[in-house]
Amino acid sequence: MTTSAAPSPAFALPWPAVRRVRSVLPVLPVVAVVVLLGLPVTPGRAATPADAASALAVLCAVVHAVRQARAPLTRTAAVVFGLPVVGIAVAAAGAVTTVDAVAGLARYLQIFVLVPIAVLLLVRDRQGARLLLWSLVGLALWQGGIGVRQYLTGTGASYQGADIRAVGTFGPSDVMGMATVVSLGMVAAIGLALGTRARRQQVVATACALVLLLPLALSFSRGAWIATALTGGALLLLAGVRRAAQVFAAMAAVCVVLVGGLGLGATALEERLTSITQVADAPDQSVVDRYTMWAAAGDMWSGHPVTGVGLKGFPAHRDGHASLALSSGSETGGAGQAYRRQPLLSPHNMYLLILSEQGLLGLVTVAGSWLALLLFALRRLRRTVRARDCALPACGLLLWQLVNFLYSDIGGPATILTGICLGLAAWWALAARDGAPTAKASPR
Repeated sequence: MTTSAAPSPAFALPWPAVRRVRSVLPVLPVVAVVVLLGLPVTPGRAATPADAASALAVLCAVVHAVRQARAPLTRTAAVVFGLPVVGIAVAAAGAVTTVDAVAGLARYLQIFVLVPIAVLLLVRDRQGARLLLWSLVGLALWQGGIGVRQYLTGTGASYQGADIRAVGTFGPSDVMGMATVVSLGMVAAIGLALGTRARRQQVVATACALVLLLPLALSFSRGAWIATALTGGALLLLAGVRRAAQVFAAMAAVCVVLVGGLGLGATALEERLTSITQVADAPDQSVVDRYTMWAAAGDMWSGHPVTGVGLKGFPAHRDGHASLALSSGSETGGAGQAYRRQPLLSPHNMYLLILSEQGLLGLVTVAGSWLALLLFALRRLRRTVRARDCALPACGLLLWQLVNFLYSDIGGPATILTGICLGLAAWWALAARDGAPTAKASPR
């Protein structure tokens, strides 16, 4: 009588590896959104492949929710993401035209509700979160590399009469696109480096953050510089004062070498940095335009304090509230596109845009949900001792968005990353206990 031999260990399935692959499969639709942002942008096209991929991610999240035998969102998460729906819906009802109402409602719900919830549901554990964070770093390196090449070859967007502004694949009509991508990738890299004890990840993530300093500088985006500096400083302090001092010294040395020693855009960068403080003393026209539109947004709110002028109503009411100091538009060109004047259709401040178009109701419900999300995320970060390599970048990405909203608003292909950042922060702060890390048990 013979007995069957046990399976050879050489042919045994690598179950830990299989489990790791299965844990990241659900997040791949969100990663696809990030990857598609590396494609060239068609000028004048409203929807992009990344937007289509975000719709697929939302559909995958719906399928996941239907297959679950329990509620997909906690009550806290439902309240946090339900609040913006109220303010957005009321503002859509007061839009100037039906087209504005439908377009504005769809865009706001996509960025601030649907995509964040999809990310919250599709990121199952730390493996999926890390994959999404590293995809942001990879996109930043890709776009940043294209931007540096544009500067060195003089094929970037026009800046002070020279085609040297790094814009990546986004073109001169969306000069904030590459700056946003690079900044978010840099914040993710800093968080990944500071939150782990793995030496290899520390070295790789730190190297990526230092490399991204150059394309961020060559973007000439003052708002992105300020938001990245403040967020990076906050993450360094959260990780420890001693480490913060060391990293600050290293980054300062890199900046001196790149800008001072090699002379990479030293004059242009110096002028751009100086212009940040030139508010009352001979500011440039872009600063004048920005503060003029800020004043116009405040004037719109004063006339409609509760519900605002309606979604996408700022352009229609701008001329009736702006002073004569406002120029007719910004000049764009270079990076493969012809010269044109681009109209100024927003105040370049998300909070003032919400206040003018949605009133106090919108500011409380929409911006209030962001503040609540930040507080929940920081509270969980303070209570945990593990999973900080996901917690720090998740909190940092949300903080960067909130600071950057002081100098920008939604618009352009890179806006979809706002929803992903909100979703990552929500995964860390609001996901159910068996799906998000806690101080007692963190997913692997």
